[in-house]
Amino acid sequence: MNRIRILLAIAIILTVSGVVHAQEDKLGVTLDLTYGSRWLSRGSEVYSEDGAFFKTIALDLYSTGFGLAVTNTTATGSGWVDKSRNDYLVFYGNTLFDNEAYKTKYKLKWEYRNWYDRPREIGNTQVLTFAFSWPKLLGNGLVPRYITHYDYPAGSGYNNRNSAGWIHRFGLGYKLNVPELSEPLSLSAEVTYRDGTGGGTKDHDWSHATFGLSTKFKINDNLSFVPGLYYQASMDDSVSKRDILYTMLNMKYTF
Repeated sequence: MNRIRILLAIAIILTVSGVVHAQEDKLGVTLDLTYGSRWLSRGSEVYSEDGAFFKTIALDLYSTGFGLAVTNTTATGSGWVDKSRNDYLVFYGNTLFDNEAYKTKYKLKWEYRNWYDRPREIGNTQVLTFAFSWPKLLGNGLVPRYITHYDYPAGSGYNNRNSAGWIHRFGLGYKLNVPELSEPLSLSAEVTYRDGTGGGTKDHDWSHATFGLSTKFKINDNLSFVPGLYYQASMDDSVSKRDILYTMLNMKYTF
């Protein structure tokens, strides 16, 4: 936990210069509650047939690009106490080459994953995430994206010390305008390559593809509701032995 405190302190210190030059910007706060009929972590069903609740508090640090967040994840059913989790995140996002066809939006994130109802040395994990998208590259509303995660144990000598590895996600998004909806439909397709993460079999293979459909309903200036329907096609039995259709229902309040 000392590492968490240190990194959070660094993120806050780094925003001071931004605050000096952006006195009119305010601290942004987002409360996020999401229900998932399945929790598919890296393609695997964490709670089997049960769903999950994700509760998040996120801070936008004065429009500097830096942010902090805490997410608590619990099962909708019983019997999963030792798989409840808190995630602590520090992130930074920005844009490069704004006026070019290869305009790049990116987000860098560090995450500490804590299964708080079991000893931390069993499997607490840190994750580095690098996410990129190119909104102008293809045109016609098509937005390619690439996201990579590097998972590694949270401490030396932990039980998951041999589970470090990469995950690579290649995706494509498209927004479809529908006259009956105030917001467009967001269509997405993504394929995932697991590059040694997770220990055990230490797979280096294409694991699954995910296809999604969602839209946003703006209830007022601060509150929005986003329902989504997703289909995961399994390519590797070590991740999932079946294809899965699931829903995600998201309620977000920002102030």
